Amino acid sequence: MKKIFILFFLISSISFQAQDFDTLSLDYYLPKNITYNADIPKPQDVIGFVPGQYHISHDRLVNYMTKLAEVSPRISIENRGTTYEGRPLLLLTISSEENIQNIDQIQQDHKALVEEGSEDINTENMPIVVNQGFSIHGNEPSGTNAALLAAYYLAAAEGDEIEELLDNTIILFDPSFNPDGLQRFAYWANTNRSANINADPQDREYDEVWPGGRTNHYWFDLNRDWLPAQLPESRARIKTFHRWYPNILTDHHEMGSNSSFFFQPGIPSRTHPLTPDLNQELTQEIGKYHAAAFDKLGSFYFTEESYDDFYYGKGSTFPDINGSIGILFEQASSRGHAQETDNGLLTFPFTIRNQFTAALSTLEAAKNMRVKLLNYQRDFYKNARNSAAKGAWAFGSEKDATSAYHLAEIMKRHQIEIHPVNEEFSENGKTYKPGSAYIIPKNQRQHRLVEAMLEKRTTFEDSLFYDISAWTFPLAFNVDYTSDASLSNAGDAIDELQKPAVPSVEKSEYAYVMEWHDYNAPKALNMILNKGLRASVAMKKFGTKNKEYDYGSIMIPVQNQKLDKDELFDFIKNVSETANIEIDAVGTGLTSGINLGSRFFLPLEKQEIALLVGEGITPYDAGEIWHLFDQRYDIKVTKLNTRNFGRADLSRYTDIIMVNSWGSALDKNDTEKLKTWIRNGGTLIAYRNASRYLSANDLLNIKTINNRIDAKNISFEQQRDFYGAQGINGAIFEAELDRSHPINFGYKNDKLALFRNTSIFVEADEQSYNNPIQYTNDPLLSGYISEEKSEDIKNTVPFKTGGFGRGNVIYFTDNTNFRAFWYGTNKLLMNAIFFGDHM
Repeated sequence: MKKIFILFFLISSISFQAQDFDTLSLDYYLPKNITYNADIPKPQDVIGFVPGQYHISHDRLVNYMTKLAEVSPRISIENRGTTYEGRPLLLLTISSEENIQNIDQIQQDHKALVEEGSEDINTENMPIVVNQGFSIHGNEPSGTNAALLAAYYLAAAEGDEIEELLDNTIILFDPSFNPDGLQRFAYWANTNRSANINADPQDREYDEVWPGGRTNHYWFDLNRDWLPAQLPESRARIKTFHRWYPNILTDHHEMGSNSSFFFQPGIPSRTHPLTPDLNQELTQEIGKYHAAAFDKLGSFYFTEESYDDFYYGKGSTFPDINGSIGILFEQASSRGHAQETDNGLLTFPFTIRNQFTAALSTLEAAKNMRVKLLNYQRDFYKNARNSAAKGAWAFGSEKDATSAYHLAEIMKRHQIEIHPVNEEFSENGKTYKPGSAYIIPKNQRQHRLVEAMLEKRTTFEDSLFYDISAWTFPLAFNVDYTSDASLSNAGDAIDELQKPAVPSVEKSEYAYVMEWHDYNAPKALNMILNKGLRASVAMKKFGTKNKEYDYGSIMIPVQNQKLDKDELFDFIKNVSETANIEIDAVGTGLTSGINLGSRFFLPLEKQEIALLVGEGITPYDAGEIWHLFDQRYDIKVTKLNTRNFGRADLSRYTDIIMVNSWGSALDKNDTEKLKTWIRNGGTLIAYRNASRYLSANDLLNIKTINNRIDAKNISFEQQRDFYGAQGINGAIFEAELDRSHPINFGYKNDKLALFRNTSIFVEADEQSYNNPIQYTNDPLLSGYISEEKSEDIKNTVPFKTGGFGRGNVIYFTDNTNFRAFWYGTNKLLMNAIFFGDHM
């Protein structure tokens, strides 16, 4: 019987020929018994094909959306910026013609719901605001392709039903959350499409080339950046959100091909405690509209199963901490044009139709629940104000004003009220100074969001997480912070945030010194070394009569440089201004501690860096490093493809970075070549599961703790959750630092918060000086870890280094550059780059 079924399935797949796509029409998608305005162009009139026949590329998507805005009085369009590759970040505002003409007043009235005094606003005749966003993962394209149909329907449909919807709804319509990823995937799917559609999952069409189309230009998962908002795509949509505060935000995704369709709510026990219960009740009520629509369509679905509403950095959960309802849609993916699955043949048009159906059922729910959702939003902020505590938070760093500034930037992007410190004060042994610290009042509209961003949470209802369990921002930025600050130390609220002021460089006849604490110090040092100037790093502390300098301070002598003293002064002044960093003129070498001519000043060399990328390498981890060097520090990095490693001239590089990988990124011959390069003086910097590679190839002696966990009284049904609870999806741990070790140069405190999302626990070395970073005996600061793993991590080390010939191998158990917002440990990588030879 099984053989007969498989034979029938294969015959069905083979018989699915191109003509099935060639005859595809809009009738397959659109609601029946509705007339459409003939003056509104259909998608195929502009893009050249019916949606689903091919994958829409971003340029054609822009053409169609622009054309709709030209001809339809229901639509206005704006470009909110560009991606890293220069593609526009479009937003369509869709409503009735009258509403579009009065959109500024409607926006002003709607935003009043979240402000003080909103209790007196009558919502009976107020339009609801729905933010519909599609395909934040570029290779989950059914959402954006459905956006073609949804935009056409909203522009062209006629009749009382559509008029009532548009009269009562403002639709903020983002047809592509991820233009660069969409373009990359559309190219792949279309160039590998056969005239005779091949549904064999092993066909090249369904096996994207590395890194795939999921991510943006720098290989980031944009659906993890709603809260950090480090990327241009995120900043544009966050700005839209806070301009409007939509009542519903939808986020259209895809999942594995053998599934069906998911809509929220997710698993109830995995909802963040700061999310009101009513939020989940309203999400369930909206879900009934989806269920009814899919029942009518005959499509299968599931809800309250898998996925969650915990991490507020996703599109489906970010609205929940902002008085809105976030909704995740997950459609089984065809990953191309048609694919064999456990549920039969899954076609691209079918996936598009499901996404289009969910878009319309959302609007139906919004229309019918309009007043209820508007009142929920008003009450959310009213309750937030009423529950706000007195006093304030404060954060800052007297040695690293730049990191504090960048954290303040995030706060401002989220419309959080923030003040400068105008009077120096101390709290719990930490000092907060004007120019490098900020104060956040607790009694403000966004206080729930502030709490979500600053809290340390270590107890949870559930032990499983779809994403990370902790993201405490001051810990991520390695700034001092307190929840017990007084507003008496605050200046006026900041309207426009300004970069920290840096004193002008004075001219020196002897030397210039730059402390290594500031976040921008690596950018400045790179500029100096690229200029061919001599610079040294202080391995010990020293001081002048005006200032004490810590480990890692950089000294640039005036004599014996390729520039004369006047040219050097002009260049150093430019470095200071470009990197926004303080550089001091020193007039004597007779300093306290070590002198400037001491042998404890070690020479630095210009670094040439290669980053392994390609098959076998985790693109997220590689992309975060590429972004760090390229966008933050203006440091050139060569992306060295693993498939070309055997032909590469490694002698060009001083450092090679190997991030997390799967399978065998480098074969035996590649490994021997890499070993030779290290023996000749190269520095290999490796991360996460590269520990297995290093150990297996005798590059670094890494002893890991692998305690077996036996299941007791665990049923077959519970086994997956039992072992899932032993993972560390993302939590924050405290480590003690030996600040005299070069890996820790630039850190002013003896303890550091480290992000961890692996269960790789490395035993400490017997020699204490070989453990410059070591977890404490009770290291959990924020997030979830099982009782078993909490014992394993105690006193282990997240960093090891060792010599190999004339070179070095440096290893980190976890990502020091997580999602571009873990500013606080970026310097660990930069220390490995610039000071690796001195470890």
